[in-house]
Amino acid sequence: MPVRTLSARRSRGRLALVAASLAAVTAGLLPAAAAADPGDRGREHRPSGGGLSAVIRYTEYGIPHILAGDYADLGFGTGWAQAADQVCVLADGFVTVNGERSRHFGASGAPDGSLSSAATNLTSDLYFRGVKEAGTVEELLRTPAPAGPSRDLEELMRGWAAGYNAWLRKNRITDPACAGAAWVRPVTALDVARRGFAVSVLGGQGRAVDGITTARPPAAPAAPGAAARAGNAAPGRTDTAAGRADTAPERTDVDPERTAEAARALFAPENATMGSNAVAFSGATTANGRGLLLGNPHYPWQGGRRFWQSQQTIPGKLNVSGASLLGTAVVSIGFNDKVAWSHTVATGVPMNLHQLTLVPGDPTAYLVDGKPERMTARTVTVADRDGAPVTRTQWWTRYGPVTSGLGASLPLPWTTATAYALNDPNAANLRGSDTALGFARARSTRDVAEALRRTQGLPWVNTVAADAAGHSFFSQAQVLPRITDELAERCSTPLGRVVYPASGVAVLDGSRTECALGSDPDAVQPGTFGPSRMPVVEDAPYAVNSNDSAWLTNADRPLTGYERVFGTIATPRSLRTRGGIEDVAAMAARGRLTVRDLQEQQFADRVPAGDLAAADAAAACPAALPADPEACRVLAAWDRTMDPDSRGALLFDRFWRRFTASVPVAQQWKVPFSAADPVRTPRGLVTETPGFAKALADAVAELRTAGIAPDAPLRDHQFVVRGGERIPVGGGTESLGVWNKTEAVWNAAGGGYVEVAHGTSHVQAVGWDGGRCPVARTLLSYSQSSNPASPHFADQTRLYAGERWVTSRFCEKDILRSPALRVVRVRD
Repeated sequence: MPVRTLSARRSRGRLALVAASLAAVTAGLLPAAAAADPGDRGREHRPSGGGLSAVIRYTEYGIPHILAGDYADLGFGTGWAQAADQVCVLADGFVTVNGERSRHFGASGAPDGSLSSAATNLTSDLYFRGVKEAGTVEELLRTPAPAGPSRDLEELMRGWAAGYNAWLRKNRITDPACAGAAWVRPVTALDVARRGFAVSVLGGQGRAVDGITTARPPAAPAAPGAAARAGNAAPGRTDTAAGRADTAPERTDVDPERTAEAARALFAPENATMGSNAVAFSGATTANGRGLLLGNPHYPWQGGRRFWQSQQTIPGKLNVSGASLLGTAVVSIGFNDKVAWSHTVATGVPMNLHQLTLVPGDPTAYLVDGKPERMTARTVTVADRDGAPVTRTQWWTRYGPVTSGLGASLPLPWTTATAYALNDPNAANLRGSDTALGFARARSTRDVAEALRRTQGLPWVNTVAADAAGHSFFSQAQVLPRITDELAERCSTPLGRVVYPASGVAVLDGSRTECALGSDPDAVQPGTFGPSRMPVVEDAPYAVNSNDSAWLTNADRPLTGYERVFGTIATPRSLRTRGGIEDVAAMAARGRLTVRDLQEQQFADRVPAGDLAAADAAAACPAALPADPEACRVLAAWDRTMDPDSRGALLFDRFWRRFTASVPVAQQWKVPFSAADPVRTPRGLVTETPGFAKALADAVAELRTAGIAPDAPLRDHQFVVRGGERIPVGGGTESLGVWNKTEAVWNAAGGGYVEVAHGTSHVQAVGWDGGRCPVARTLLSYSQSSNPASPHFADQTRLYAGERWVTSRFCEKDILRSPALRVVRVRD
């Protein structure tokens, strides 16, 4: 396959040759604003053989602009370009979804956590090998659209796999994470779909992988001869019916109150490793009457949930720029010349439990309307690099798999009387990428709403959008189990009556068919809510979400009337939500907004917790620290930001972590929460509690012991190291309420916060000025490539440290004028 590159640091004549070299793809190129003709759908598909090709134009910071003739070619170019930047991370994910981690890395090792919550490679493999052997994804691929994936998406996935494989054939891997590794192998379109499935079920089955793969029926007295039969079982580690290891000692300790609190904590935004901010402003608030969109997802900085930037273009059909989740062939968060959108992780609970009444004497059968129904046993064998193969049995019901818990903190014991089955509607959903395609082709927020209505594919996120005509939009259109409050009231078990109000996790009586979920008439998938039931806010001056429920999307227009499973109403908001509402409401009231205002909001680094508590803390500090007046002066002088140059930020941060972890919320504030004043309450720090003085003293002692002065600038002690270079990072934690979220890794001996676990990732500030090109600024905080040998391993991280942005090159004229232009033509 020939690969040609061209530097743009040449004459205009050379640029003309570049443009001419694209003629094979761009013949008949329509203006960037041209919309797809629905009548053309399906005509561009090719046979499943080879012959795929694309043109990739790289601009500054290694951002590829992929130009293709159809969806298969576009997938090909995307797969090629993703492999060039992220081959090791991608290959690791494909090992995961094929259930082969134990074979290559050992059963006791831990996966990176990007594709499930599995604690070990073994439980990850048992789950994904079970999905593979059951043909789950193949069945979904056979489902006709709209319930199943569209033909365009299938072509994209086919092309993506071919492009990834072509890159592997033609290039030597330089990333030490997988150079020469036997587990880096070609993939198929089915592998790409399996990865999409894993992303879809992250909020449901993905949370319960350990519980699904370790659930065992309770021990029962062995039948005569059972010991002898077990002794004759095949060698290897097993818990199948061949031996006694298939049963567990019976446990009955399900405490409703403890379980409710564990479920609340499990789904609480403040405990999540993913989150986001997004705000759309309507034309009523902007300088030119057009919309504005600021998207700020908070995702992991390492591993398979990283974003990756690109522009995808099929002349006359598609032209979109933005960020994709690795291993997917579509732009997840992005913009085109008319509309921009972002996502925030939603509060809707995308799963529920069914409490099973078991047949007496047979813990693998359950009663439905008094009639026994047998569970289905799925026996799965996993190869282990360090020992004999491991065989385990999973148990499935009409509702889904039996699970022994949702993580270590939320056990659900399988007893002789009761078991719990998990229903995850996203286990029947491969439509998320079709939703993204619908957004990419949208011409307005109305089209965004139509794409959500038609595809119903988003598993665990909200959508916030704005368009060039001045419209703003918010929708919590998720694939959720159809748990109405009426159903929960009528069918919750005693455990569910406590757990559902506290967490949104319904526990329904699985012994009654009258407790089935039912369907809405406008839902494309049985057992889920239809679009008419989703919380929506249209054309508000601002629509903002920071991972709380839809209630205060616009604080002047509180949204009510939705079911509990979507989230809460009239309950305390996080500090990040409160601070975000204060900021964007003030921006909207000020008006005359531009993209520059969005950029300033992103890096304001204001600490809402500091605004609420720092003055009270400083006033009480002398009594708490009589021997350390310097620390008190630092706290009083702190500028209430987590800006890299801020002095005192680190002291308040370390104090606040201790205070909020040790003092109950009800004892932290003098003025309690009021639903009538939800943005300004609670407030008034309680400094009289012993926990205050201890938290402050411990924070100061920690810093001094580490050799860190209380007034040291944040940049000296919150940083990442890339290629031996220390790069300072601003921003702050969820508990501080900072918009520019940074959840960093503390290592006092290493100098403070020495790495970012998750936080601000792909940022986009988008508007329009009436021309053909959107006005867009972007930033990928951790840069395009995870390969230390790549020039794009840390280049945007340095931009992020300096609060600088990338000016998006969306239109052809801007792409071809890039001083870093490099053109690569790839063919299969």
